Amino acid sequence: MKMPILFPLALAVALNACQDAPALEDQLAMASIIDQEGNTAGNAALKRNDDTLFIELELSSLEPGTKAFHLHSVGKCDAPDFKSAGGHLNPHGKSHGKQSAGGQHLGDLPNVKIPESGSIKILIDLDDQTTFPLSTIDDDDGTAVMVHAGPDDYLSDPSGAAGPRIACGVLKPTDLSGT
Repeated sequence: MKMPILFPLALAVALNACQDAPALEDQLAMASIIDQEGNTAGNAALKRNDDTLFIELELSSLEPGTKAFHLHSVGKCDAPDFKSAGGHLNPHGKSHGKQSAGGQHLGDLPNVKIPESGSIKILIDLDDQTTFPLSTIDDDDGTAVMVHAGPDDYLSDPSGAAGPRIACGVLKPTDLSGT
């Protein structure tokens, strides 16, 4: 039986893609994300590969568009407004936004573009956060991940003019060794 020529080509492309993807070795924390009605909206996992930190974010059933995604200072997600999560994670007392002269908060993360399907799965590199204090995730009041209704403008203090909080999850530590 002859194998179509496209199969080996597709296999080679897939294997090459696997080699280029980072191996996310350690899962440090996990969050189940809910929407304003308490329905499942996805999950987020804080992972480490050597000295690089990532958040693996999977969202579903959200309105399409660009949304702000942040880490918030309190691990509490009381629907419908999620104000119980406090402000952005900011242990160093900086102003908001990567475009701010005095920024950015530790919890300021890149915007996420939700496609028409309402679902997305992405890796968010925590940039140069090699000194990210992992102990802030498991402090006395915990840490939350938050999706806002609109995009972060990366400048307006304290929250980037991102609009209402529409989805929230509490990060629960799984392995904080090496902090």
